[in-house]
Amino acid sequence: MSQSTAAPSPDPRRRLRRISDRVNCVCEVALFASIVGMTVVTILQIVSRVWFRALPWSEELTCFLLVAASFLGTAVAFHRGAHIAVTFLLDAMPASLKKLCLGLIACIGMAFFAVLAWYGAVLCWTERGQTATAMTVSMSWVYAILPVTSAIVILHLAAQIDGLVHGLAQKEGGRG
Repeated sequence: MSQSTAAPSPDPRRRLRRISDRVNCVCEVALFASIVGMTVVTILQIVSRVWFRALPWSEELTCFLLVAASFLGTAVAFHRGAHIAVTFLLDAMPASLKKLCLGLIACIGMAFFAVLAWYGAVLCWTERGQTATAMTVSMSWVYAILPVTSAIVILHLAAQIDGLVHGLAQKEGGRG
């Protein structure tokens, strides 16, 4: 008889965290690329205005990249837990109440970003016929950053809630 040498399947409770981590890696690369793109386009804009003819699309592209970098940075910050927070009340709470409050805060965040994703998608749809002035691309492509990054933040918050729930269950299981 031959025995199977397949690796044990990963813990399904951590699947959401792994997906969140992988999506965050993509966001970090896209964030880096957008910042590098802004820098390169701005330098090209300066050089072309001083020594050549101005690039009509460069200023518009720089603005679009700035918006993309801002929203991608928001998604990365939520994954890292690096967003602005006032924690003096949370720090004074017992661990179980603190986890409950963190879960509630994450749920409120998910609701906010769900609304942002919805209205961002509506904006993409209603402005699909509008084109950018200099670049002549559909503004839906520019506005798409809203629902996309909102969905990513929702994923990160869901992974945070999953971690809180499983962490709390493991801790309680260890005591009993």
